[in-house]
Parts: sequence; structure tokens; C-alpha cells
Amino acid sequence: MTRAVLSAGSNVGDPLAHLRSVVDGFADELVAASAVYATPPWGGVDQEDFLNITLIVEGDADAREWLDRGFELENAARRTRDIRWGPRTLDVDVISVTDASGVVVSDDPALTLPHPRAAERAFVLVPWLEVEPDATLWTPSGERRVTDLVDELDAAERDAVRVVDRLTGRTR
Repeated sequence: MTRAVLSAGSNVGDPLAHLRSVVDGFADELVAASAVYATPPWGGVDQEDFLNITLIVEGDADAREWLDRGFELENAARRTRDIRWGPRTLDVDVISVTDASGVVVSDDPALTLPHPRAAERAFVLVPWLEVEPDATLWTPSGERRVTDLVDELDAAERDAVRVVDRLTGRTR
């Protein structure tokens, strides 16, 4: 049994429908899903704002299986990987995974865990706090409270993350 934090984003086509497909795709394992947040693009590529959600899921999947499930949803949304940090129909990232031993830490280039840039991204941290106010994230300097990481972000970046919709009120 593992628990995973997933972040999904979309800014091409019908972003709400793409995010709904992620909630639906993980429905059997879904513990919580954040509201939908509009966020400015990250990484310097000129493009539309993203819609983002964070999900907490639990199930009999290992970290790689959570990633593969995300890839299946990306493929169903016809995701292409033309420009790093560029526009996309759907992006599903595995942010953190815990199992019976604790936080899964991996430097595998195919799946680095916890996500190496999660601590720097308001569009990951702010929605995560909504669904897990006591969340912690393992970082190279040790386990950190997500609320402290959010407080350390640039205020303009943090304040630019805003709720725009809610796909589900379901929490188990």
C-alpha cells in the first residue's frame, strides 16, 4: 500500500475536461482532490495560464505504477513533449510517495522522488496544502512542512495561484 501526491496541469484544449479525466482516472484510489487553480506558466515559455490540481491517492501501486497511470492519462489526452515547460494538454507528475517504510526517495532519472522542483512551485504546494494542511515534503535538507515552503516562496508567485473551479468535493 502506498500513498502518493500527484499534481496535474493543463493549458491546451479543454483544461477542465483534462483535469476531470485525472480525477476520474484515479477515482478508485482518490483520497482527496484540490480545487482547480489557475496559475501563470512556469519556466519562461510564453503561453496561456495553466489550470492545476493536486490529488492524494492510496492504493496497491508502487511509485512507478503511479507514474505509468499518469502517462496513460497524458497519452489519452494526446500529450506531446515538444517544448520543455511548454503548453500541454495534460501533465501528471508524481510529487511524493510514501510506503510502509516512509518517504520513497529515488534518483532514478525516469522518476526522481520526491519531485526535485516541487518545493519551488507554488502551483504544486498551494493546492497540496488545501487537501493536506499538515503535509510535509522530503527535501535534500530534510523533511520540511509544506506550509513553511509556501511561506518561503516569492509572494507574487504564491499570490498568483488562485482558485477557479472545483471538480469534486469528494474526500474519504
